[in-house]
Amino acid sequence: MSDREFGGNDDLSLPKATVQKIITEILPPSSGLAYAKDARDLLIECCVEFITLISSEANEIAEKEAKKTIACEHVTKALEDLGFHEYVQEVLEVASEHKEQQKTREKKQSKLEQSGLSQDELLRQQEELFGAARSKYNQGPSDS
Repeated sequence: MSDREFGGNDDLSLPKATVQKIITEILPPSSGLAYAKDARDLLIECCVEFITLISSEANEIAEKEAKKTIACEHVTKALEDLGFHEYVQEVLEVASEHKEQQKTREKKQSKLEQSGLSQDELLRQQEELFGAARSKYNQGPSDS
């Protein structure tokens, strides 16, 4: 099946740098093997096709269950239905690892939290900046 069958976009792709990094991890320079750019581009096309195929099948499974969100179970069922059952266990392990990483990952601080300033101090600074901007605007154009 082609992404064109899904009304897809010809611009679908994966970042070349990311794919190249994966290839380099699998085939380190010390192996003496090279990977041609056209082979990398073909690999990217194959990956996009595979993702489209699995996503489409998982979407159909979710729709049959009257679900609006594709869940891990839908993806694993799609893999099984399409004959990729040998990947299901590894996919489940990776999904489990990802969930654990998400739990333990530190919550990113917002710029507000990073500033270390209180709401009142930030408001005062904002008012000063607005005042300075207002003053500069009211002075009119400068002859610089």
